[in-house]
Amino acid sequence: MERPDLASYATRSLESRGRRHREEFKDLRSAFARDRDRIIHCAAFRRLEYKTQVFVNHEGDYYRTRLTHSLEVAQIARGIARRLLLNEDLVEALALAHDLGHTPFGHTGEEVLNRLMENFGGFEHNRQSLRIVETLEERYPTFNGLNLSWETREGIIKHSSEYDQAATADLVDYCPGERPSLEAQLIDLADEIAYNNHDIDDGLKAGHIKLAELAEAELWQETFVLVGQKYPLLDEERHIFQTISHLIGRLIHDVVTTTLANIEAHGIDSVSRVRLHSARLVAFSEEIDQKNRQLKGFLFKNLYRHYRVERMRVKAERFLSMIFDSYVTNPTLLPRSYQDRFELYGKERVICDFLAGMTDRYALEEYRRLYEPYGPV
Repeated sequence: MERPDLASYATRSLESRGRRHREEFKDLRSAFARDRDRIIHCAAFRRLEYKTQVFVNHEGDYYRTRLTHSLEVAQIARGIARRLLLNEDLVEALALAHDLGHTPFGHTGEEVLNRLMENFGGFEHNRQSLRIVETLEERYPTFNGLNLSWETREGIIKHSSEYDQAATADLVDYCPGERPSLEAQLIDLADEIAYNNHDIDDGLKAGHIKLAELAEAELWQETFVLVGQKYPLLDEERHIFQTISHLIGRLIHDVVTTTLANIEAHGIDSVSRVRLHSARLVAFSEEIDQKNRQLKGFLFKNLYRHYRVERMRVKAERFLSMIFDSYVTNPTLLPRSYQDRFELYGKERVICDFLAGMTDRYALEEYRRLYEPYGPV
């Protein structure tokens, strides 16, 4: 059921380390295709539709959400995997699962929950993603979780970028001394390529960043000029869209060529050699890495710290902190199904699970239910 031309260093489902729970399957899908399908159909994936990327749901229908971001990551990741002859089913499963554990209100929610859970194990969204697929989803008759393949679960917990640092304590079952598969490694850069470019699009559309300001980001300006030379009569909006498209293509090409060069230079001819290599092999070139960091710095300064984004961040901190404190003080405010888990997981962890699973609009509505005297109950 898998492509016959996979590279020698690609991960094959027939060589998977398996699932936690034994199952009898009703069809002949490959292991990683089954993982992808289970992720798409789980409740946590659907809730990503109403979770913040940069702009909160009520701020407009145009802006990306965690769901559309995950779809864009999957599209970019599959494009990279196809050119590297990697396992596209595993790549797609990992791309679609990489943000399952995200909180409402983006990284603000993650920071707030980590602070509130400081004395109870903390909070980190990769750990929460793994907790969802191993424990919290309840869909199957004989086990909790999605019972995904080991390689998919390993890729989820080892997903790591500037904002996502997986805790070592959670890697005990996932070979913490080894590198993840190339399929898992490429998700990190596909994630970066996706959010840098769609955040530019959303930021321009919102008016939080200006086209003239973007000229200071060398990677953007080079690509913008290239598109202008290629299509000299293009109107501004299409020029922007084409610049984003060309920039994504340029970054994908750089990842592919740099990674292939790394594979060849280090004699990587098997999955085991990938895992035992001293550094990650999927990477940008030095030139593109430097320019990409400059672009990220621009976005951090001009978009992520824009005063309107900051205002929503401050409000979200208050919403989540107050809801958490109310639940801890009065745990009977939670649904009975969650109260029943206190003995098994601990009150604070169950409250954290409930809060982390909320969408933006559910969290706002819960705030109204708890604190507005004439709000719903």
